[in-house]
Order: sequence, then C-alpha cells, then structure tokens
Amino acid sequence: MASVSLNVNEWSQEQFGRCELGDRRRTARLVRYAAQAAADPSSSTPRQTECWDDCKAAYRLIENEDVTFAAVTAPHYHVTRARAEGTWLLISDTTETHFSGKHVRGLGPTGNGRGRGFLLHSSLMVRPDGREIVGLAGQVIHYRRPVKREPGGAQRVRREDRESVIWSQVVDQIGPAPEGVRFLHVFDRGGDQFELYCRMARHDTGWVVRACQLTRHILTPDSRRIAMADYLAELPVVGTYSLNLPANQHQMARTADMEVHFGPLTIPRPKHISKWVKESGIEEITMWVVETREIHPPQGTKAARWVLLCSDEVRNFEVAWQMLEHYEKRWLIEEFHKALKSGCRLEERQYEAAKRLEAVTGVLSVLAVRLLQLKTIARDEPQRPAKQVVPMRWIQMLQSLRKRPPKAPWTVRDFYRELAKLGGFLGRKSDGEPGWMTLWHGFEKLHLCLRGADAYARKCG
Repeated sequence: MASVSLNVNEWSQEQFGRCELGDRRRTARLVRYAAQAAADPSSSTPRQTECWDDCKAAYRLIENEDVTFAAVTAPHYHVTRARAEGTWLLISDTTETHFSGKHVRGLGPTGNGRGRGFLLHSSLMVRPDGREIVGLAGQVIHYRRPVKREPGGAQRVRREDRESVIWSQVVDQIGPAPEGVRFLHVFDRGGDQFELYCRMARHDTGWVVRACQLTRHILTPDSRRIAMADYLAELPVVGTYSLNLPANQHQMARTADMEVHFGPLTIPRPKHISKWVKESGIEEITMWVVETREIHPPQGTKAARWVLLCSDEVRNFEVAWQMLEHYEKRWLIEEFHKALKSGCRLEERQYEAAKRLEAVTGVLSVLAVRLLQLKTIARDEPQRPAKQVVPMRWIQMLQSLRKRPPKAPWTVRDFYRELAKLGGFLGRKSDGEPGWMTLWHGFEKLHLCLRGADAYARKCG
C-alpha cells in the first residue's frame, strides 16, 4: 500500500517542504496553505484559510512569480518516480478545464472555442496489481491557440501547436526509469501516435496503448503490407473468458463471452511526421497487438472490442491477459480527474490570471492524489485493524460520536464506513461501499471535531 499521512500538517510538509520558491519563507507558507487546503479541499481559499491574514498571505504566495506550477509540483514528481525496484504503470490522459464566465487573463479557448481554460495532461503511477497509487509522475499544461480558418472553411493547425504534442512532452518529462525499475505507459486512443512510440523506445520504457487507427497499414511478420483490421481478422483464437459489462445509455448490463487474439506487427513511419521524428532516423517500430472481442453479442448491441498495442512480447494467453489487466487500470486516471474537479473544485477557483490558476492547480493536483489514496485504503485492505492505519485518537473520536459502542475492534472497513456516514453515506445493505466524496466530507467533519477537542483541552488545561 502507498503510505499516505492522515495528518494534514505532516502530509503537507512531506509533499511541499522541498519546493524551491526562491525564499524559505515562501516554502513554509506553501506548506501551511496546502495543509489548510487538505483539511477542506472543496472550499474556496477564504474558507480554507479561515482568517484574513492567512487568506491574504495565500493570495500573495500564489501571485509571486517564483511560485509556478512546475516549482510547486516538481518535488512530488521526483519522489513518485524514485522507485527502487519493480514494474510500475504510468497511466496518462488529458482533461480539459473550463473557467467560463470568469474574466481570467491568459487562458486559451476550450470546448467549441467559446469557453476559456487549459488542457492538463497527467501521468499517474500505480502498481500493476492496482493495490498502490504512488502519485503523479509528471504533468503538462497546454493552451489551445485560436485556429486559423482557410478559404472554404477549412481549419489549419501547425504541427507543433497540436494538442497531441502534450503526450510526448509528459513522456520526455518522466524520462527513463531508475536502474532496476521498469516503467510501462498505459494510454487510451489519444496515445496511438508513431512519434510517441519512438520517444518511449528512446527512453527504454514500455507501453500498452489502445489502438485508434485500425485502418492504418502495418507490416506483418512475413513482410506483407496490409491494414491492421485485416491482419487482426487473420489471427487465431488463443483463449476465451467471460466479462461482466455494466449498463450504459446504449445497452443493458450483460455477461459477454470474449475471445483473445495476439500477434507481432511492425508500424512503418507515416508520411506526415514532425521534425523530431525525421531527425531520429527511426523508420519503423515493431510491437505486439492484443485483441479481445465479444462473441455473438445480443441483437441490437455493439460487440465489445479492445485492440491494444504493446511493447512486450506476447507469446501466450497469460501474457495477453496481463496486458488486458494493465489497460483495465486506466479508469484510475479518470478517478483522479474527478477528484481534482469535483473533490477539489478546481474549476470554481476565483483567480484573475492564468498563472495563478496554474499554481493552484499544482497544489490541488497533489491533493487530488491524496483523495484517491484515501479511498483505496478502505478498498484494498478492508480487514486490516484500523489502529494500524489511522491514529487511535481518530478512532476514539469517531466511536464517541456513535450512539452505541462497537462490539469488536474496528477494521479499516469499519472505520471508513463510519467515517463516510458523517459525510452522508447511509450504509444500507444495498448501498455498496462509500465513494471518496462521502469519505472526504466525513474527514472534514472529523477534522473539525478533533480541532474542537484540542481547543477545549488547551483552554481547560
């Protein structure tokens, strides 16, 4: 399990105490502000800081030219990437932030061009078995530029200004893994780029990428140049399994019978490439493809299908299954985005300049990782004694708020379910396990109770 300090002051010192902001007093102020934000992540800066002096100091800190997104987040990235051994997944994706309706200097167009904001591309490091969320390995902020319209309504974007470059920027920012460690990037369709494969190969990192361009031409092991879709149709079935598919707006929940195919292929260099690819001299990239598709889907439903491009050799069903499991962890980056936008209310921050929003985004990004880690503690080790994970004082305070004393020592699951009830979780048999939002609302109330108890103890001696 990734260790996460439940004490907000200790956590803040661990995450931001090594930031280089040009003055030690600024770093100390950042540590204080981050602790205040961690105690109440969804509130505005005035509510988080609680008094005018602290609020004014936080605003001055964020306005300082040395307090940048990169300066705030760099120590966290460094600690995250500093692994000693093992294989680690780097799950990446882009989210679009919207600050529409606010007059903020320096933002770029979003959505249909009328909104204002920026793109945030993040890479989240997790253990392959999904039981440890380490942190953010890297992030990049990108501003869209207004698109020039050519005669006839066509739009033209310079290659170096395209949004796809941010994937490569994060890969370069992360770089190669430490000695004895292996990084494996996990991307959705947006990462299916020839240049990105070249950059990952240069850094000696692996990848699992969902294929986007099934009509592209590839080279088969016997040197035939055919469409990838045609090659997939030739691959034999190597195994089958059953998959529970949840319901969505297009179809009902069902159990799908899936078949798995895999094989090697080579992707030749495309016609339109960047200057970097030209100078690299790379003409082709050899990898493996793993496909899983539904057999005989119900009438009126679209067959489930995933096609993954992998750097690892896939020579049996067990390795193919492992690649599919790696890709299944991709939902964690969506949870991170939810924590950042809903849990930390990033898009509701009231600042007048893009640079200030960038600095706040850095703090809240690290805080969003904390929210995600807190949720996984209850999910991954539910029967572990609670006193081994959370301070005994927290357990005692929460137990004192119950109408009845517990019959047995609490497990981690017991503690977090009771904590979530403070945040609105009902705890009925049909409710399942609490989400991180109710958990965090419970943390806010428990934190206030603990502060009140401390204040009463100081006053009464």
